[in-house]
Amino acid sequence: MRLSDFWDRMNRQFGRDYAESWARDVVLRELGGRSASQALAECEPAKNVWRAVCQVVEVPASER
Repeated sequence: MRLSDFWDRMNRQFGRDYAESWARDVVLRELGGRSASQALAECEPAKNVWRAVCQVVEVPASER
């Protein structure tokens, strides 16, 4: 998954105004206690970060 695909999915899930804030502020156990933004900055593959987001929030199956 490309980084742009990750952000497209985040924007659809949370809304354009909230997606960046959520990715920056919510710490995910699934990412080793990092936020999505932090994990991406530390070169975690976008697909892994998206999977972690899906485990935490109810993402429709069509968006996974």
